[in-house]
Amino acid sequence: MLQTLSDWFWWDHLWLPRNVTWADLQDTEGYEYATVSHLYVTVIYALLLIVVRYFFERLVATPLANIMGLKHQARLKAAHNPVLENFFVSASKHPNKTQLEGLSKKCSCSVRQAERWFRRRRNQDRPSLMKKFREACWRCTFYLLAFTGGIAVLIDKPWFYDTWEVWVGYPKQSLLPSQYWYYIIELSFY
Repeated sequence: MLQTLSDWFWWDHLWLPRNVTWADLQDTEGYEYATVSHLYVTVIYALLLIVVRYFFERLVATPLANIMGLKHQARLKAAHNPVLENFFVSASKHPNKTQLEGLSKKCSCSVRQAERWFRRRRNQDRPSLMKKFREACWRCTFYLLAFTGGIAVLIDKPWFYDTWEVWVGYPKQSLLPSQYWYYIIELSFY
């Protein structure tokens, strides 16, 4: 059953142009073609990028934020209130006026106190400015390095200057090692 499903999914006519089969794209004579098994390595590199990101945010982005004057501000936490918390989680994060009145009666507090509690509770879930900065710093650094690496890898290829060169030999185009690593790192990031 699984073999039939696999054969259907990888059917030549579904993925490849006419007169081309998967056998035509086997690695031969020093030419390496893209295969599905190349994607398995992205999981390992994705885990590696998570570790690199962790250390980057702690050792580079946080000191940079401190130099720029960003501070990690503690937000006011909403007081422990099981009735309001249950409503917040199950019903709505933004109750309307009648719901606020009903909740304030249940909690024996004023409508203004209930509004304040919901505002503080919503703010607790928002990421801090420091967290946003660290993430933006990581993305900016990665994209800058990926762009620079992409230019460095593709600058000497003929299809960098003439896009019609991309179609020469289609679909029997071999995969260069530089292209392989560029795509693997990009896929690992996502």
